[in-house]
Amino acid sequence: MSISILLALIPPLTWGATGIIGTKMGGSSAQQTFGESCGALILALGVYLFFVLPNGIAVDGRIWLVGLFSGLFWSVGTVGQFFAYKKMGVSAAFPLSTAGQIVCNALMAAAVLGEWTTLNMWFFGIISIALVTIGALLTAARSNVEKKAAQKRPATYLQGLFALLLSTIGFMLYFVFPNLLVKVGFISEQVHNANNGINYMTAIVTPQAVGQVIGSALIGIFILHEKHLFAKPTFKNLVTGVNWGVGNLFMFISTANPAIGQATATTLSQLGIVVGTFGGIYILHERKTSDQMVKIVLGSALVIVGSVLITNLKLLSL
Repeated sequence: MSISILLALIPPLTWGATGIIGTKMGGSSAQQTFGESCGALILALGVYLFFVLPNGIAVDGRIWLVGLFSGLFWSVGTVGQFFAYKKMGVSAAFPLSTAGQIVCNALMAAAVLGEWTTLNMWFFGIISIALVTIGALLTAARSNVEKKAAQKRPATYLQGLFALLLSTIGFMLYFVFPNLLVKVGFISEQVHNANNGINYMTAIVTPQAVGQVIGSALIGIFILHEKHLFAKPTFKNLVTGVNWGVGNLFMFISTANPAIGQATATTLSQLGIVVGTFGGIYILHERKTSDQMVKIVLGSALVIVGSVLITNLKLLSL
């Protein structure tokens, strides 16, 4: 297994644990998101002081704009996701969020960023996305008992679905925006490609974290009307943010790496569904029936098969 793939597998491990850690730390959706963004800023400042600055990597006005907007989009995605966790449960919301992100991010990368260049890549790419999406939906399926007990989902579940829709749009823009600005010429290819993309992606991490803090604070105060933003749960969720920030750093490094690319990196990142779903069951003690466990195991297997398939698109296109 190449070092590039190993680095691309760090985000699913850390991000899969984010929902579990955030739930354990507690707090409202606004407190969790703001605390997580502050934790991400702590890590980002470390990256800036110990990597970006010593290596003389430029962080100019354009990079600041890209990072800030990417961070603001992330705020929308994360608030929606934490809200959905509360309304639906982690083991139900996480898989659905995963499915939406896989479809939107991979297809945006393939179609808009032009990463899939042959008919074979499109063929096997769509199959891999379908496998991961079906697997994600299986892990979120209701039990037979729940289906018989009620014809409709509770109102809180519908609220969670709407929150996931907004979350998916936010996360899609957060993922795609840095490379999209290269595609349209706002960021030069020379800046983007330096050191296999590592310089550009590490440079945007700090302004991105600033955007996350600003966005999560504004959403928490003016939209979610959180009156206790600076409370104990917020500070506890700094741990959630540092954990998430590690995954974010390696996620963007992988998207810039020509050996991986945006479509593959974003799909691989969603392997965290396995961590998030089983963590929700065994750590957070979310109850599942025997028929649900069968679907979860089958769904997890499909996610893994689809992820392995998309990492080998270039070989399959030969």
